[in-house]
Amino acid sequence: MLIALIAKDKTGALQLRKDNRAAHLAYVESTGVVHMAGPLLDDAGEMCGSLVVLDVADMDAAQAWADGDPYAKAGLFDSVELSAWKKVIG
Repeated sequence: MLIALIAKDKTGALQLRKDNRAAHLAYVESTGVVHMAGPLLDDAGEMCGSLVVLDVADMDAAQAWADGDPYAKAGLFDSVELSAWKKVIG
């Protein structure tokens, strides 16, 4: 099941994102469930959120992954949305 995780950073949290980026990327690599991912960008081209497409068994597994993300543990996000997603193109 593909799940889109869309997370928006707290205002002014770019340094917190940068400080936890290596741990986040290691988590992404180690879990083996990330189908595709990348940062959301603001008008200045700075990272301000995340888009992660997870390939997991169910929504509970997606929530568990989201909860274990070092970004989430560091308190980076203002909001996190999980939604079932269907790949059509690409």
